Amino acid sequence: GPVHLSRAGRSDGSCCRAHHASVDLFAKLEYFNLAGSMKDRPAFAIIRSAISRGEINRETVVVESSSGNFAIALAVICNRLGIRFVAVIDPNIAAANESLLRVLATDVVKVVERDETGGFLLTRIAKVKKLCSENRNYYTPNQYENIEGYNAHYFGVGKELANHFEQLDYLFMGISTGASLAGVSSCLKDNFPKIRIIAVDVEGSVIFGGKPKKRHIPGIGASMVPPMLERAKVDEVMIVPEIEGIRGCHSLFKTHGIFAGGSTGSVYSAILDYFGKNPVVGRRPKVAFICSDRGNSYSESIYNSAWVNERFGVRI
Repeated sequence: GPVHLSRAGRSDGSCCRAHHASVDLFAKLEYFNLAGSMKDRPAFAIIRSAISRGEINRETVVVESSSGNFAIALAVICNRLGIRFVAVIDPNIAAANESLLRVLATDVVKVVERDETGGFLLTRIAKVKKLCSENRNYYTPNQYENIEGYNAHYFGVGKELANHFEQLDYLFMGISTGASLAGVSSCLKDNFPKIRIIAVDVEGSVIFGGKPKKRHIPGIGASMVPPMLERAKVDEVMIVPEIEGIRGCHSLFKTHGIFAGGSTGSVYSAILDYFGKNPVVGRRPKVAFICSDRGNSYSESIYNSAWVNERFGVRI
């Protein structure tokens, strides 16, 4: 179940204006999944469903666009099943994740041309479509639209959180493909009608109408509005600058010893900012967020002061 973080959370002054001493904060550590991230759930559900429908057999090649974690989850599953897997990635992928995929996957295709938004997502998706059109035995899980991804999160993390709490007041959650936000938010709204769902995105992402610009942190934000967003039940949206997401990672580690990835740092930064601007009056609310993956893959980026200084002109 979720880890109840210390009520004595402090601010180190580098991340936000206030600490979260007025809320009961819970972290769901999804990086304990087999392949190391929350993406294990939809990867397993989608592949299992496709096999049951006869869409995947021993001759199939699974091919998917991913910023890292979903591809790693698919690579682990496909390896176990003896199925070939091709990962389509881009230059923003964490170096450690790319190295791992080159070990686990049958092949890795790295697109380098930016799309019209300045990102790589649309280029990756176009590459997957091209590969599938040219190879009749290719199958794409299409994590951006596959309903099995939504179901995996509704009946996975969503149900687990709902079963853990008698009452939950807030959920803060990042967004990329939209499936996890849609599934978890729908489940929690069904179980706790008064819960407030706060979606967290980053500057440069277009998901909530923002202006596109170059982004450096994979796993959060997107160059398109994901179709799954229409299923999400969101009360508020918070847009976090990438540097604040990085500071959030460092603050989460220093304050609670949780070594998490960039999307989690962005969400944690949003929590601190939200309750700094909206002081709690009366009962302490129960607030949950999800740690999607570990910080290991970001040791040469988010947790590397030289990398941060080079890209943001800030010393961490």
